[in-house]
Amino acid sequence: MKFLLTSGGIRNNSLKQALLALAGKQSEDLAIAYIPTAANVEPRDKSWVIDRCTEFKNIAKRLFDIVDISAVPRDIWLSRLQAVDVIVFGGGNTYHLIYQVRKSGLEAELPKLLENRVYVGISAGSAITAKDISFSQSRRLYSDEIGEITDTRALGFVDFRIFPHLNSPKFPYMCDEKLREIAKMVPETIYALDDESAIQVVDGETSIISEGEWRQYN
Repeated sequence: MKFLLTSGGIRNNSLKQALLALAGKQSEDLAIAYIPTAANVEPRDKSWVIDRCTEFKNIAKRLFDIVDISAVPRDIWLSRLQAVDVIVFGGGNTYHLIYQVRKSGLEAELPKLLENRVYVGISAGSAITAKDISFSQSRRLYSDEIGEITDTRALGFVDFRIFPHLNSPKFPYMCDEKLREIAKMVPETIYALDDESAIQVVDGETSIISEGEWRQYN
C-alpha cells in the first residue's frame, strides 16, 4: 500500500513530485478523486476546501472528481473511486470523517482499493490512518446523528499518529509544549507536521517529505 499523509495538501513541489512518483504517472495521465466529507460539519468559510480541490485539479489533468461518501449510495462512490489512481481524503472534522468512512462501508472496501491506488490524506484524512484518533482534534463538532463519540478506533493502516498544522497561527494549541504533554498519554510514535510536510509510507516503509518543519515524539 502507498500513502502520502499531509498536513495541508500538496503545498510545494517536493510533495507534488512524491505524489506523482507514488502514482507512477505524470499529471497528463493522472486521475484523482477528492473526498470532502470531513468538511461537511465544519462551520463558516469553506474557501480552504476549494483551494485544496484546485491544487489537486491542477495535478490531475486526465480526471478530477469530487466524491462525498456521505451523500451518494455505495455503488456510486465505489465505481467512481475505482476509476481513479489516487484517492484524497480531505481535511475537516476527524471524528465525522471516520464515522462516515465506517458508516458508508468504505472502510471495508479500502484494503482492496489500495492494492493499486495511492491514499493521500489532508489533516483529518491523514489522522484517520492511525489506529486511534484520541487527542487528534482540539474541538469536536458533531452532527445530531453522530452524537458524542466514544469509539476512537481509526483505520489502523499505520502504527503512528499524525498531528497536522504544527505551529500554525490558526491552531495555537498545535505547538511543541502541548504536543509534549499529549505524547505522555500516547504510546505510539507521534509525527507533528506543518503544512509544507508529509509522511510517505510505502509497504510499511516510512519517510518524511518536507520543505517546512516537523517533529517526532515517543
